[in-house]
Amino acid sequence: MRSLHIDTAQTWRGGQNQVLLTVNGLKEAGHDALLLAHAQGELFRRAGNGAHVHGFSPRSELDMQAGWQLARTLSEVTPDVIHAHDPMAVSLVAMALQVSPSLPRRPLVVASRRVDFHLKRHAFSRWKYRHVDVFIAASRLIAAILEQDGITADRIEVVHDGVNVHAIERSPTVDARGAFWLPHGAPVVGNVAALADHKGHRHLVAAAAKVVREVPDARFLILGEGELREALEHQVSALGLGHHVFLPGFRKDVIGLMKSFDLFVMSSITEGLGSAILEAMACRRAVVATRTGGIPEVVQEGQTGRLVPPRDETALAAAIVEMLGDAGTRQAFGDAGHARVVDEFSVEQLVAGTVVVYESRLAAVNS
Repeated sequence: MRSLHIDTAQTWRGGQNQVLLTVNGLKEAGHDALLLAHAQGELFRRAGNGAHVHGFSPRSELDMQAGWQLARTLSEVTPDVIHAHDPMAVSLVAMALQVSPSLPRRPLVVASRRVDFHLKRHAFSRWKYRHVDVFIAASRLIAAILEQDGITADRIEVVHDGVNVHAIERSPTVDARGAFWLPHGAPVVGNVAALADHKGHRHLVAAAAKVVREVPDARFLILGEGELREALEHQVSALGLGHHVFLPGFRKDVIGLMKSFDLFVMSSITEGLGSAILEAMACRRAVVATRTGGIPEVVQEGQTGRLVPPRDETALAAAIVEMLGDAGTRQAFGDAGHARVVDEFSVEQLVAGTVVVYESRLAAVNS
């Protein structure tokens, strides 16, 4: 089975990590998986050189040149499955199928959906999604949203995101206190997310102001980059948190840093599933997160972490203070979280679930 995977992002976020895990996992399982990624993007760089990696530079959903390039790629590689991993990729696939030279057979078109946003309702969006044979939703919550948007249940499959637990376990620990000159013994609360509005960082910073009143030596590390950096820096300064809240930006050693966090916090307002939470759990970190999107499918209240309402800064601060004051519970939650990821959210399960979708849908088409 040959699959062609398309991702148009230039940035590196959880979605791009899932694409790379899927492509590499399919190859390791003996399948012929090819990747078409943005030539100036981080995914293309991390995927490395090789016959299975191709680059292109789409500028928009209506980039006809990129559509023609994709059409040529389809005619050259003749995939059984085209897997579009973001909305722009879906648009380009729809265009390419319209202009492609005659293919031996129409490939199965799969679209990943990892965000809990509604599909756009304009005519172009409806047109492009009509070309999708099956949606792979990263959570049951996303599947429900797709149904609300008019996608019939028989066109939706749920395959949870996964993490490479073995690679995470092999990754060396990076001392966050030493890396950022934090006081020895200071409790470190970590967050990993793009600095985007739906990640709720402003609520995390506001909660941090409440936490340090009760835990004065607590330090917060927010790892990630995005359009809200300036606003968050201003908020940190206005609240007098310059010695407590740090925004180091994008880090390639994020897994190693996670291992030295005392607590992992996700403050999202909306969240498709939360692959950074999965990574933190694989690092045996206890989690405090918001009860939104697909997060409750990952974090079990009172077993692997604490769940609080989104935007509730008081509840978020109280949960953080509680967890920082109870090392035994943090350890128990961390161990339980690790076991949960191994059992339900490993890369092996991600790949196996994806293969089941491909094979079952191809069998139905060919029957």
